[in-house]
Formats: sequence, structure tokens, C-alpha cells
Amino acid sequence: MMNRVSGGSWNEFVPISRIIMTPGPVEADPRVLRAMSYPILGQFDPAFTELMNETMGMLRELFRTDNRWAYPVDGTSRSGIEAVMASLIEPGDKVLVPIFGRFGHLLHEIAERCGGRVITLEKPWGTVFDPAELIEAIGREQPDVVAMVHGETSTGRMQPLAGIGEACRRHGALLIIDAVATIGGTPVDTDAWQLDAVIGGTQKCLSVPSGMAPITYNDRAERKIVARKRIERGLRSNTASLPLQEAPPGPSPIQSNYLDLAQLQDYWSPKRLNHHTEMTSMLYALHEGLRLVLAEGLEARFKRHRMHESALMAGLTSMGLSMYGDPLSKLPMVTCVQIPECVDGEMVRSMLLHQFGIEIASSFGPLAGRIWRIGTMGYSCRQTNILHLLGSLEAVLLRAGVKLPAGEAVQAALDAYEEARVG
Repeated sequence: MMNRVSGGSWNEFVPISRIIMTPGPVEADPRVLRAMSYPILGQFDPAFTELMNETMGMLRELFRTDNRWAYPVDGTSRSGIEAVMASLIEPGDKVLVPIFGRFGHLLHEIAERCGGRVITLEKPWGTVFDPAELIEAIGREQPDVVAMVHGETSTGRMQPLAGIGEACRRHGALLIIDAVATIGGTPVDTDAWQLDAVIGGTQKCLSVPSGMAPITYNDRAERKIVARKRIERGLRSNTASLPLQEAPPGPSPIQSNYLDLAQLQDYWSPKRLNHHTEMTSMLYALHEGLRLVLAEGLEARFKRHRMHESALMAGLTSMGLSMYGDPLSKLPMVTCVQIPECVDGEMVRSMLLHQFGIEIASSFGPLAGRIWRIGTMGYSCRQTNILHLLGSLEAVLLRAGVKLPAGEAVQAALDAYEEARVG
């Protein structure tokens, strides 16, 4: 139910306040929401283009890169994924996609839509790849592109990336990484890990509303983008007077206009070549979100996410609940909890939402009805939320007939906080 305030023939929409502890979206930082209320500037106003430049500089710090190109694609995280993949995968390219959850399958689908010849490797959900397996596969398959997920929110796992970028360089492949769930919450070392293109998201650890996809890519990736741009121009000039069937064979240009990185980088360059009307208020939000992340400090922010994860897990474990998946590859910002037998998982979620104002996530695919997914990301990742969730979940489970040690979950979390602060 939503609160509605009467006004004219329609009612004003006023959303109910929630504590959002899902793997995304999460609660937006109030300072980000305030930034979104600022007056609109024209997209070529010098004050606005300076904001664009500052945003690019902060994104380089966030991605830990010296790349020339670091800017947001206007659209949800998937727009960034599609822009990068559509710009870097040519029809006929061999694309290796390691899959260990739902979003690996998404990369597979997009690569096929780009015309790639896709080869997949799969791991059971709840596990990840040993980097040595991937390095061996890259040498064996000799792909043009490798596309993989860093943090898989569907399973709560994080893929180690050590050595994979180096292997891609050795065999001439470009490495695309989906870091939507991890950017701003755990290290994403673009340059040190030799990642050619990385896609982030705003609605998770950055605590900015969904609507922009920060990306970065290096000179290796740019060379392919620019080469495809030249092909596009050549096709336009050479075939203008020819029937379509007489167009000369050759590599295809980038198929999308809106998601064409060749055009987007011209827009974000000092040339400011008009491509689209920039999402003014969303750029205000991203700029403020990045400022807050960097003001906190990346290492301090990573440590904060780990601290709250530890307190949450201490409370859940003391409640007698079991965690899902390989603990060695756990994603720090997503905790997957096995739903106890004889408990209606959706009833628990519904009661948490409607009685306590807390939203947690279910899952899908082979994990549908088997686990809850609890997110501790960005602004949602704070002690009051952790303690409120643990106390509320305990109350709901007791009401559902689960026998558990009442009161111990919050105490265990408080002990974990004390230990973290003393340490």
C-alpha cells in the first residue's frame, strides 16, 4: 500500500519509507537525493561540463585506473553492459563467458545478440571458478573477448580475477568485467588486474538511484571501438549510392546508436559532440554519490562493508540459520541464507516488509524458494539496519514456529561490532 495525498483529479504519490536490504536497489543517501533537487543546467553550460569533467575524475579514482575514458552511460546498469559489449564484440568474434549464476547467462545472451560465437564455461551455483581454470580455457579457446561477472548477486559469490587479465593480454583477448555489484563496496582494481573494460552500477554500493551505468575502458578497448567507427564511416561513404545487396562485405559497424561508445566518448571528450541530452539530475546524483564514497575513503568503505557483513553473519548463525554457498568465495555485500525447512520463505519476506518495514530478497532459477538474499550495500550498510533486521527476522521466525535461541542474534551482532572496533 502506498500513501496518497489528494490533489486535484489525481493523487500525489508519496512512497512509504522502507529499510531496503536487498542486493539492489538499496537506500539512496539523503545527500544524493538532495543533490537531485538542484536546478537544471543546460548540457553545454560551462558549469555543467565542468561537473562532467569532475565526475570523470572521480570515476577514475573509484575504478582505480588511469584510463582516459571513465564516464556514465545514461540508463540502468544493463545499458552500460550492453554499450560495452555491443561496442567491443563484432559479429563473428569468439567470446568466452564463464557462468556461475544468473548474470553470467545475461552476458551470454547479450554476446549472442552482438553476433558473437559464444563459448561458455559453467560452475554450479554457489561456487566460482579457480582462476587457473579460466587461464587454461583462455589459452585453449583463444577468444577475442572474455566477458564475466565479478560479483554475482544471484548466488552471493565473488569471482577472483587474479591473473585473468594477464592471460587475456598474452592471448590477444579483451577482458570485460561486470562489476555492477562490487564497485564501491569491495576492491575493483582495474589497472592492477589488467581489466580492459569494467561496468559499474549506481543503485548498489554507491547508494545512488538506478539510472546511470559508470564504465571505464583502456586504450586496447578504445582501439577496437575507433576501428569500428571508421568502418561505419567508410560503409556510409562507399555505399551511399549502392543498393543494400551490393554493399561490400566486411566487419559490421556498432549496431546501436544510443549505446555506441564511439559516439559517447566524443560526447564526453572536450569536443562535446552532441549525442543525447545528458541526464542532468542523475549526473548531480552520481557526482554527489562519488564525492561521498571518496570522502569516506575506498579502504575505509571496504572495511565498513566487511564489518557489517561480519555482524550480520554472526547474528544469523547464532539464530541457528545456515548460510548458502562456498564461504571462501562469498560476496561481502550479499549474504545468502538457507530458508529453514517447513518455513514459507515468502511469508517471512512479506511479514518483514509489512510489519517491520524491511525488504530482503528471494532468489530465482535453481535457488527459487531455497534462499533469502540480504544486501548490506552502501548507505543501507549500517549498524541500525543490521540490528533491526536481526531482531525483526527473529520475531517473524518465532511466529512461524521456528525454535531458536531468542535474543542471541542481536547480542552476537553487538559482540561482533565490539570486536571489530577494538581490533
